[in-house]
Amino acid sequence: MMQKIETIEQYNRLFGEETKHPLVTVVEVKDYQPQPDELTQTTKYGLYAIFLKQGVGCRLRYGRETYDYQAGSIVTMAPGQVVTTEFIEGEHSSWKALLFHPDLLFGTPLTERIREYGFFGYDQREALHLSDDERRTIEDTFAHIAHELEHAIDQHSNQLLTVYVQLVLDYCLRFYDRQFITRHKANSTLISRFEKLVDDYLANGQLVSKGHPTVAWCASELCLSANYFGDLVRKELGGTAKDFITQKILALAKQELRTTDTPISLVSERLGFSSVSHFTRLFKAHTGQTPSQYRLLSA
Repeated sequence: MMQKIETIEQYNRLFGEETKHPLVTVVEVKDYQPQPDELTQTTKYGLYAIFLKQGVGCRLRYGRETYDYQAGSIVTMAPGQVVTTEFIEGEHSSWKALLFHPDLLFGTPLTERIREYGFFGYDQREALHLSDDERRTIEDTFAHIAHELEHAIDQHSNQLLTVYVQLVLDYCLRFYDRQFITRHKANSTLISRFEKLVDDYLANGQLVSKGHPTVAWCASELCLSANYFGDLVRKELGGTAKDFITQKILALAKQELRTTDTPISLVSERLGFSSVSHFTRLFKAHTGQTPSQYRLLSA
C-alpha cells in the first residue's frame, strides 16, 4: 500500500517529532527498525525532501531499479515523486532529513530558482556521494535550520528559513558538480555510448519512421534519468544533449546538400523533419544559411 506524505505534520508524526513550523522540518532518525510487515514502504511525497543517509540498513527502489546507497550519501525528492524503501530485516537505519513544503517558497526568489536544482529530477540511483567534509557541511546547515525552528514563528521566520534551505540546495549543486568531475572517466564512457546510440539511430533509418531521437529516449537507453543525463552532457561537452543530436542530424544534411542533387524537400523528409520550413529554419539558425544557399555556395 502506498502512503502519501502531503504535509510536514504528517512526516513529523511518523517519527514522533514535534511540528515547530508548518512548512519546514529537520528530522533525525536513529536506529529505525520497522516491523516485519513494514520492511517495504512505498511513499508518494507532496513535499521537497533531502535525505542524508547515515547507516546501511535500507535500499531505495525507483521503478524497477534498486540502489544500495551508502552512508554519507544524499537522495532528494520533489513533490509528486514516488519512492520505495526496502529495509533490511534485522538491520537498523539512521538518517537526517530536511523537508519543506512548496508553499514555503511563495513570494521568495527561490520560487524561480527551484527550477535550477535539476537534481530533484534525478533517480535515486543517481544519488550524491559526499566526502566527510561535505557531509559535515550539510549537517551543519541542517543544524542551523533546526536552531531557527526553535524560535517562535515571527515575520522573519520564513525569510530566514528560505535562506538556509537555499544554502543547502546550493551546496548540493556544488557537490553534484564535483561528482561529475571526479567521475569524468565513467562519464566519458557514457558520452561515447551516447554518441554511438545516436549514430546507430541515424544510420538505421529511424529518422523517417520515428522522427528525431529525444533526450528522454537517449537517457532511458543509457539507464539514466533525463535530468541527470542532461546535466552530465552539459558538464562533459559544454552544450546540451539536444544540441548534440541536432548537430549530428545537420551534419547528415550538409553531406546530402554537398554531394547530391536530392530535392531539399526530400532531404528534409529523410532527416525526419515535420516540414521543409522546419528544416530550413533549424538549418539557418545553426549555419546562417538556408539549405539552398548552402548547396549553392558548396558547389
